[in-house]
Amino acid sequence: MPIEVKDPEEFVRITERAKECRVVRKPEENVAKVKARTKRYLYTIKVPLDQLDEFLRRLKCQSVKDVTKEKRGA
Repeated sequence: MPIEVKDPEEFVRITERAKECRVVRKPEENVAKVKARTKRYLYTIKVPLDQLDEFLRRLKCQSVKDVTKEKRGA
């Protein structure tokens, strides 16, 4: 199970040892989920979309990928 982190400063410290970070944007909820994969755990945090760019600049991941999927029409 992923571990949800509420404190942005703690999440930035976790990303120092993360192999990869992924960003999933959810515009309908006006939030983005940022996920950090470490050797043992997957950590997540929810960030408002208007603060996302600034937050991503502070991360210390080896790589940051945006994996947002587009809505598919039926």
